[in-house]
This record gives sequence, structure tokens and C-alpha cells, in this order.
Amino acid sequence: MSKKESTFINMLGTLLIITLVSGFSLGFVDDLTKGPKAKAKLERKIQALKIVLPEFTNNPVADLELVKSEKAKDSVGMYPAYSGTDWVGTAVVGSSTKGFSGLIKLMIGFKKDGIIKNVVVLEQKETPGLGTKMKDEKFISQYRNIDLESFNIKVKKDGGEIDALTGATITSRAFSEAVQMAYDEFKKSKKLRVESKK
Repeated sequence: MSKKESTFINMLGTLLIITLVSGFSLGFVDDLTKGPKAKAKLERKIQALKIVLPEFTNNPVADLELVKSEKAKDSVGMYPAYSGTDWVGTAVVGSSTKGFSGLIKLMIGFKKDGIIKNVVVLEQKETPGLGTKMKDEKFISQYRNIDLESFNIKVKKDGGEIDALTGATITSRAFSEAVQMAYDEFKKSKKLRVESKK
């Protein structure tokens, strides 16, 4: 009987030691990779800003403005772009939780007149081969050079002007919703910029 107890205590002790060593190792590796992960995320953001904004001379990341929105859980990131002292546009991070697999996060670049310059997908977990086609040029090009004051951004199935992705109408709707949300925040921001110049 004491041999069985001894074996059980030994196994329990061994398991405890393995768990502690694994926990410390994972924590150490996580600490080592935090810096490179943050740097890679920042690089992706900078590349996205270069794609969606008109040519700029400032550092939009340093000029980041966070604004509260009723349509987002977190604050919405707005990256103003300047050429010298002239404001040329703003990149806005728009999001929707109504994608087929949840969150879709986009960076939408607006020229100062409100026309969309470009869109980049920052985050998504949609179905490979269907919803992930939101990154394709054919789909994104529908959103370029449009003014949402005169363009119905809904999918055609809902009476709008956007061709939905085949087999991924839910994803297409969420994409348009994220763009619309970003535009609504841009309009508020633009109004504040114009008023502050007076």
C-alpha cells in the first residue's frame, strides 16, 4: 500500500514540476516575442497607411486620434495625413462584428473631400476561399473613388450598388458596414477640422 502511495506522490510531484517548468518557459518565450510582434504589427499598419492615404509628409501613427463611436466597442483609430501643413485626408479603422466568422477590421483611407482612396483588410477570420476573397482586387476596387454621399454602399441583394462575394453575402454586408462606420466617423472628424480652422 505504501508503494502505491509513494508512486502516486512521485507522479504528482513530477507533474507539478513539469507544469511549473512549462509555465515559466511559455512566459519567457512570450516576453521574448512581444517586441517583434508589436514591431511587425506596426510595420503592417504603416504599410496600410501608405496604401490607403494620399501622399503625406507627417507620421500618421504619431498623430493617431482615438474617438468614441456608438458603433464600435473600442475607440476608433483615425490617422490624419498632412502634406506640409495641409490636411490631405484621414485613414479610419472601421470594423463590423457581423462577418460570417465574427470581426472584420478594415483601414479605409479618405481624401479630404470624403472620397475613398483605398481600403486594406487588417483583420478577418472568414471562410477560406469564400469570405477571404474580400482581400481580392476585384472586390476592393468597388470601394475605391466613391463618395458615400451619392453611392449606396449596400450589396445589390439589399438594394445597393456593391456586387457581393459569391457565396459570402454576409461577409460582403459586414465589409460594407465597416466602411460605412468609418465614413460616419470621418464625416464627424472632418466637420471638427473645418470648424477648428475658422
